[in-house]
Amino acid sequence: MTLTQSVLPAVKKIKEFEALLESETDYIILLESRLGLLRKLVKIGQKAGKKVFVHVDLIQGLKADDYGMEYIGQEVKPDGVISTRAHVIQQAKKYHLVSVQRLFLIDSQAIEHNVKIIKKTEPDFVEVLPGVLPGMIKEIKEHIGIPVIAGGLIRSKQEVDQALASGASAVSTSRSELWHFNSENT
Repeated sequence: MTLTQSVLPAVKKIKEFEALLESETDYIILLESRLGLLRKLVKIGQKAGKKVFVHVDLIQGLKADDYGMEYIGQEVKPDGVISTRAHVIQQAKKYHLVSVQRLFLIDSQAIEHNVKIIKKTEPDFVEVLPGVLPGMIKEIKEHIGIPVIAGGLIRSKQEVDQALASGASAVSTSRSELWHFNSENT
């Protein structure tokens, strides 16, 4: 899968989600939601022509185990999932969902450990957090050979541009003032 825009809006609130339904974005990332609302939100987003990704680790009431992923894959049917957990990424493939594995850049040991996991799980994308470390974005991308999404602590268009210039395929952000940038104007 190739991303068609450089900024991926990540929503935490229903009002933000509703505003994105009327926007030009192709993607909506649901960062936080309740399990009871999840299926409805995904269907509404897809009906509006959006690709909806769900951050499985942050859904209240969902246990991110095999049964939770069965529910996501068979009932909710988002376009993709985001998780820090290797087994979620593996299960996403079982249900033909785009998989985004989150990687936190805490220290060298954590990076080394996560790179090994990523090489085994082979997600479609790796989201690197914080996304304001251009040198690390480039290094991770070269090391794993998987498209990188930069996320976390990105606060300005300049930081979006730096992440993209460092090799990120896209930037995920919950800052609504950055949502309307696309590849033509970054």
